Amino acid sequence: MTLDQFKETLTASSTPKVAPALVALWHDARGDWAAAHNAAQDIDDETGSWVHAYLHRKEGDHANAGYWYRRARKPACSGSLESEWDAIASALLAS
Repeated sequence: MTLDQFKETLTASSTPKVAPALVALWHDARGDWAAAHNAAQDIDDETGSWVHAYLHRKEGDHANAGYWYRRARKPACSGSLESEWDAIASALLAS
């Protein structure tokens, strides 16, 4: 699935059949931060930590985001939230 195809699923009534970290991003893009966070919390690997970091950055909790970026082994992002969402989704779709 491409990034554009993934974005097309955002208008669907149910989550697409994708990896859990992408499900978290799907919920976030649809404006449901709580569902996104719940999904990310259940992923105990670096991809879950990366999404978790992004979500806490979006929330404005930069200290907590920093913790999750370290767990994800990713540098803290300083670009726009939209570009970070795209970068994470693209990386996850490519893996």
